[in-house]
Amino acid sequence: MLKVAPGERRMSLPISDKMMHAAVLTAPRKLEIREVQRPDPSPGEVRVRLEGCGVCSSNLPTWEGMPWSQYPTEPGALGHEGWGWIDAVGRGVTGAREGDRVVTLSYHSYAEYDIAAASAVVVLPPALTSIAFPGEAFGCAMNIFRRSDVRENQTVAIVGIGFLGAMLTRLAANAGARVIAISRRPYALEVARRMGAHELVMMDDHHRIIDQVRNLTAGAMCERVIEAAGKQWPLDLAAELTGTRAKLVIAGYHQDGPRQVNMQLWNWRGLDVVNAHERNAETYVEGIRAAVEGAEAGLFNPEDLCTHHFPLASLPDALETTLSRPDGFLKATVKYD
Repeated sequence: MLKVAPGERRMSLPISDKMMHAAVLTAPRKLEIREVQRPDPSPGEVRVRLEGCGVCSSNLPTWEGMPWSQYPTEPGALGHEGWGWIDAVGRGVTGAREGDRVVTLSYHSYAEYDIAAASAVVVLPPALTSIAFPGEAFGCAMNIFRRSDVRENQTVAIVGIGFLGAMLTRLAANAGARVIAISRRPYALEVARRMGAHELVMMDDHHRIIDQVRNLTAGAMCERVIEAAGKQWPLDLAAELTGTRAKLVIAGYHQDGPRQVNMQLWNWRGLDVVNAHERNAETYVEGIRAAVEGAEAGLFNPEDLCTHHFPLASLPDALETTLSRPDGFLKATVKYD
């Protein structure tokens, strides 16, 4: 096995037939690339020779070592944004064929191969050939946008412009909404502008932001506010920006501890509050399918959103980059030979 840590020199590894390389987290910020048995599909499943996998912010608590984390992880675990080619098909599978380039909804994709239910793969069209496509991430954004119920001529504030906030900005602007993008990073605000945001607000002073949005909306605040930062202060801010009887959509990943909410404010304004994270596999696949169709139609460009690419052995660097979010960063992918 190869042990790697952020910044270490990488090497290519020989591998025997019927084996594969997979990442295993053995402790906080410690990762090994192990040679493990290549899985075979059961009835109703397909095996995918992975081209790559997106790096999700939900991986970071385990990478950092939050108290609930358990080690070692299963080979390939945490990776759930894979895409690649079907190379084996289990009994009874219809509608999926060897050689299809697909997006997968599977959960051990920090590896060279993964298994997915045949119903959980979506074929990628020729128009997306050679493009990195972490479909679960794009599908998640599509599902969040659907649940946000954004309509033409609404004012929509998006709090936190990373990968998710940038894509939601594009979707809301394309729907005819007036988008107010709010971020602490000047680079991210420039991304939001390119994605169609009408107003850019620096996320620095809480009360100044509220006053600025109040002025931009003639005191009405926003019909929709999508919180995409995943932290307490942006959640507090998002509620303040939501107008009376409007909708607050929680899209940020809040998994680093409990949150408090201003229930007095929520009650007084009569807010509809939506936790927009999905946990139903069929709904995930619907979102992935919508993302594939949207990318093919030019609704968004995946290459604008996937900014940093790493080999499997450099997964620690990909996770650290996702954690630090340097200028120019929106999303990391791990790509395999």
